Amino acid sequence: MTDGRWLVALDIDGTTMHEDGTISDAVLEQIQRLTSAGHEVMLATGRSASATLPVLERLDIAPRFVVCSNGAITLHRDPDAPTGYRREWVETFDPTDVLTSIRSHLTGARYAVEDEHGYYRYTEPFPDATIGLDSEHVDFDQLLLHAATRVVVISPDHDMEEFLQVVEKMGLNRVSYAIGWTAWLDIAPDGVNKATAMERVREEFGIPRSRVMAVGDGRNDIDLLLWASVSGRGVAMGQAPADVIEAAGEITASVLDDGLALVLGTL
Repeated sequence: MTDGRWLVALDIDGTTMHEDGTISDAVLEQIQRLTSAGHEVMLATGRSASATLPVLERLDIAPRFVVCSNGAITLHRDPDAPTGYRREWVETFDPTDVLTSIRSHLTGARYAVEDEHGYYRYTEPFPDATIGLDSEHVDFDQLLLHAATRVVVISPDHDMEEFLQVVEKMGLNRVSYAIGWTAWLDIAPDGVNKATAMERVREEFGIPRSRVMAVGDGRNDIDLLLWASVSGRGVAMGQAPADVIEAAGEITASVLDDGLALVLGTL
């Protein structure tokens, strides 16, 4: 298919995948159907590359591009690469200022920094599959020594409302940030997010903005859903927070009710 194909960007956690790590048969069936029909179905996730590639295997797809680390890393399919993908576009920043600023506002927080090679350095263990396997425990000061594609901060001592207030007071400048479901902060290079990465991918494919679909459920999907909704379809999952739903042009059922399969079924 060359004419009429869609570019479909899917978030992973809470969209393609349930909280317990399962992927429903209905979702698998719809992704396979669209891929077989010639549409460009890919993942756009906050996960690291190493935590994303196994999901492609479970979905049994090999898209030309994969957006990871909230847009800071875009992979390109490459049969000669050890993993089958190479890093095509990588955006980095110096994490020193933002880390020292956050540390002054948040006591007891945990930090992780991903470098351009997908390697993570963390101060305390992270209870989440999005951090890659290539990682090591370090002291806080060692986080400042490497250019970052992504900084992750969690604050177990704060509930969501308190955390939002603290983040608002920080006035994070020169970086892009998104807040997760709980007291979880994702920080990327300035002006970099899933939408900026997907626009670059769209231009590579030459697919018009009117035939892009993005589906997501988290606050790190807001820019992506706004981007897709301008001329195409930005779809929020049914369980998404109100500000995510507001950013989307459409809403589907929750992940537990196969909302992704339902909306993919309309293509």
